[in-house]
Amino acid sequence: MKAFMDKDFLLKNETARRLYAAAETMPIIDYHCHLNPQEIAENIQFRNIGHLMLGGDHYKWRQMRAFGIDEKYICGDASDYDKFLAYARMLPAAIGNPLYHWTHLELRRVFGIEDVLNEASAPSIWERANALLATDEYRAKGLIRRFNVEVVCTTDDPIDSLEYHKAIAQDGAFATRVLPAFRPDKAINADRAGFKEYMQKLSEVSGVEIRTTSDVIEALGKRVEYFHACGARISDHGLDSVPHACFDRAKADRALAAGLLGHAVRPEDLDAYRTLVLVGLGEMYHKMGWAQQYHIGALRNNNKRMFERFGPDIGFDSVSDAPFARDLSRILDAQDANASLPKTVLYCLNGTANSVIGTMTGNFQGDGIRGKIQFGSGWWFNDQRDGMEDQMKTLANVGLLSNFVGMLTDSRSFTSYPRHEYFRRILCNVIGTWVENGEYPDDWDTLGEIVQGICFNNAQRYFGIEL
Repeated sequence: MKAFMDKDFLLKNETARRLYAAAETMPIIDYHCHLNPQEIAENIQFRNIGHLMLGGDHYKWRQMRAFGIDEKYICGDASDYDKFLAYARMLPAAIGNPLYHWTHLELRRVFGIEDVLNEASAPSIWERANALLATDEYRAKGLIRRFNVEVVCTTDDPIDSLEYHKAIAQDGAFATRVLPAFRPDKAINADRAGFKEYMQKLSEVSGVEIRTTSDVIEALGKRVEYFHACGARISDHGLDSVPHACFDRAKADRALAAGLLGHAVRPEDLDAYRTLVLVGLGEMYHKMGWAQQYHIGALRNNNKRMFERFGPDIGFDSVSDAPFARDLSRILDAQDANASLPKTVLYCLNGTANSVIGTMTGNFQGDGIRGKIQFGSGWWFNDQRDGMEDQMKTLANVGLLSNFVGMLTDSRSFTSYPRHEYFRRILCNVIGTWVENGEYPDDWDTLGEIVQGICFNNAQRYFGIEL
């Protein structure tokens, strides 16, 4: 019997272990995450391990609810200590869930604690971890340094001032580049509450009077230029559904007019508006040399009662099964038709659509850019061993795994960087198994280049971020 999470964890053969030795020390480019730039700029000190490990982590909250833990100990008003104890009480039940591995990787790599977390060990772990968190090395910037993170790309609204990114850039003692990523969802979803007020703010910060869809694209373009000047090279779009590629400008303007008045927006008009804004932004990204990311297929805020109580992003989202292939093809083709399709990373929360995404990327490769259209890493519910293996194998079957830009944290937690180790072990095991089975030669120069490319080098080249 193997020891729990020993040095060969998830590495099932000698080739995998040799490959991991090449991957283990590679730096990290975290090209999509939800870290708070203010917390980095202010180099905050975390109150305790409960605050650090559980704050904002809806992955953990979902399983606590499933275990029957009262909401008081999740998003309620219980103390950090009691919330941590509640999580520790649940964790042994999470056999087979990636949380079990992630949590123990966090304890080991962040705090050097190899104890198994459960209700009995929790008080001791609480005390030992908190003693470390009281030191300067365990502030926000110290945790990022600890994992050799070269670049962090946060998720930022077009109206953001980016003042904290500017402050971080002026800190000569902090080598990690913390860059904004452009997330214009609030400007695209004209049917959502608050759209009227949001567009007023966008008009103010851009200096563009917004009356038509063209004005929206112009205003967002001004903000793209501002973000670019602050180091941004990536955009991100949360497309819970892909618009039906309607290019009717009159319908788009009608949707905008209704949204600006706070009125209901007809679905067919909204479709046209979203289509034209996405395509217009894609053209802007191409002009600026950016990469765009499309995150597709989340069914969000399913529990109305809990949404009204706590708001979004607290663990009540799931996978959508809405079809999207034809519409996505038309959106990408519309950008490509004018030779203005930017580098694009495609993700889908529905793992059954891996072949859809994998084959879609092949339709729009070219322009002399290696891996111009990417099949993004296993995302959210797929950010686990089976999900990541399925994504890698699909990509290898229908594309070029060696072009893959690799892992991202997609996390609000400063303790999530051990997930890169998790990813790298899984990657090396997949490739190592192919070599051990005689499906690929033991060409160590090529294998090392492939693995190190996926772990770091491909992302550096692809996103064009100067280090």
